[in-house]
Amino acid sequence: MRYLPLTDTDRQDMLSVIGATSIDDLFVDVPAEARLSDKIAGLPDHASELAVERHMAALARQNLSAGEAPFFLGAGAYKHHVPASVDHLIQRGEFLTAYTPYQPEIAQGTLQVLFEFQTQVARLLGCDVANASMYDGSTACWEAIVMARRITKRGKAVLSSGLHPHYVSVANTMAKFTGDALAHEAPTLEAATDIDALIAGIDKDTSCVVVQYPDILGRIADLTPLADAAHAVGALLVAVVTEPVALGAIKAPGHMGADIVVGEGQSIGVGLQFGGPYLGLFACKQKYVRQMPGRLCGETVDAAGKRGFVLTLSTREQHIRREKATSNICTNSGLCALAFSIHMTLLGERGLRELANLNHGLAVQAADRLAKVPGVTLVNDSFFNEFTLILSKDARDVVRTLADKGVLAGVSLGRLFPTAPQIGNGLVVAVTETVTAEDIEALAQALEEELA
Repeated sequence: MRYLPLTDTDRQDMLSVIGATSIDDLFVDVPAEARLSDKIAGLPDHASELAVERHMAALARQNLSAGEAPFFLGAGAYKHHVPASVDHLIQRGEFLTAYTPYQPEIAQGTLQVLFEFQTQVARLLGCDVANASMYDGSTACWEAIVMARRITKRGKAVLSSGLHPHYVSVANTMAKFTGDALAHEAPTLEAATDIDALIAGIDKDTSCVVVQYPDILGRIADLTPLADAAHAVGALLVAVVTEPVALGAIKAPGHMGADIVVGEGQSIGVGLQFGGPYLGLFACKQKYVRQMPGRLCGETVDAAGKRGFVLTLSTREQHIRREKATSNICTNSGLCALAFSIHMTLLGERGLRELANLNHGLAVQAADRLAKVPGVTLVNDSFFNEFTLILSKDARDVVRTLADKGVLAGVSLGRLFPTAPQIGNGLVVAVTETVTAEDIEALAQALEEELA
């Protein structure tokens, strides 16, 4: 709760300094019809601090948090176990510094962490080089689109129907200001991805094709033919990974020809945390590194031959002229990148592969069980830890009912694609290592009751 120490006399003194007689004078530019004419109905005028705390605590108890119930939500944000050691290490005094290194070379520890983070991301995504992170996956996706425009000098991007709709929304918002043409439509509930349609949509005006891997329905495709088709006309392939744990089990996009690979790093080291902050991943081929947004830390040696780290590339407006910057909306999510890097280090390659295998095994068990529920059809013929079901009822209603029964069943496609009612019966189900056999059975039985 905020502590507001100012007295009425304090406020009046401040108002007199700026020539105002009352607080209302500060809002004279707001049209009268937009102002409240009276108290807000249903809200008490005043309450004690104690009374407000009790009331807010009672409201909070109505929430159903991720750790309190069978939890199957995903679609871009995933509930994985984050070891206690991650939080312990990121709070060590050595890391308590300004979030961004404006005088970078005096913060060798920060630069080394970012250098190692970049190395991990580049290897995970199968690319030559990665930057020091972005805001989140959606803004990283848009940065990839405009980076492709800078490289190809073209302004048309073809977006897969399997791309997360929130990422599409961010791209559409930004494209209003750049003039980029974005082609996109909602997915269809079938096992096959839209790779063939994407290939057919590529022409000489295309700057890039953007495809999610695995896609929003959990489907997995070989991106090699798409990369070949894009490269044949001088376009780039941008791959988006929203669940990086999947790359412990399936081939990295960079190894299938993707020129730029971006994604959301929240799955590794960063909890759900009621929606953020999250961590954007960005990697590309070496030949495009000078068009990469954000900052890049590099390794060198000093005059004495001692190993050191430097800020090798920094191309946003804080460091160079605004019109020369490759991005004016990016940042380095330093704390989340640190958590990602620590968790990756604790896992190691073997641990990541074991975690991925555990996720996939549980997801297969869940898909097999749920597909037996009358009124449920499994869409996917391949998936990692997430798949799509077609229910015999509107999935949004079913999710609401099951939440009231203490089961968080998944993400309804009606919520993700409100303007596409034809896929409103679709339900995206995510199964991570935090899901138990009892959780799967609870979801299956709840669906049996609801769809009977």
